[in-house]
Amino acid sequence: MTQEMNGVEVKKQHENEHEKIEYDMQDKIDYVFKVVVIGDSAVGKTQILSRFAKNEFCFDSKSTIGVEFQTKTVTINGKVIKAQIWDTAGQERYRAVTSAYYRGALGAMLVYDITKRQSFDHVVRWVEELRAHADSSIVIMLVGNKGDLVDQRLVPAEDAVEFAEEQGLFFSETSALSGDNVENAFLKLLEEINRVVSKKALECGIGVGNGDNNVATLKGSKIDIISRPELEISEMKKLSSCSC
Repeated sequence: MTQEMNGVEVKKQHENEHEKIEYDMQDKIDYVFKVVVIGDSAVGKTQILSRFAKNEFCFDSKSTIGVEFQTKTVTINGKVIKAQIWDTAGQERYRAVTSAYYRGALGAMLVYDITKRQSFDHVVRWVEELRAHADSSIVIMLVGNKGDLVDQRLVPAEDAVEFAEEQGLFFSETSALSGDNVENAFLKLLEEINRVVSKKALECGIGVGNGDNNVATLKGSKIDIISRPELEISEMKKLSSCSC
């Protein structure tokens, strides 16, 4: 009984310490970056976000209705950044609703399913929609999800690399099921956004040398077109189960 109580107390202590760390980070946030996750329905957008934000994967996940968002606080180059990540529905009937949420977004994760060619063919349409509704300097990461299903691949990585080069996008392949490259993809996107924001802050003389830690959601500045996207494809295990 005493051992069980001690176990509960230790667990509660760890939870309290975790909450304190999160509270301390919230108190020191330098920037809040809005990021949208877009792409066709059932490509795994919600699962990718869940894996990054909570390190979870839900096997009975349902299609997103409208727009939902989650947050995660990370430290990049000494800056505490709160990522506010919006998960948008991929169904056509919600397109008019979700387009309004592009406003103010500094980054976008454009997801397709490597086992569904149609989801990749639609990527160009999603890019066009981003260009029409989002800030012109928005940083875009093209992501081929379900990389664990390599034996069912219908979209060669080379096709995605070529498209990313033409459009000036970053590129990565991920697996929300196994977790491969999910965090790397998000962190790379946030790092690039931070670079853009930091550059603009220096140009405008905002928060330079004055020790300010003001929380701010900033619009990006114009960035150079990426000459070659980053291809971060790790060796992925073949899993028999299908990822959502």
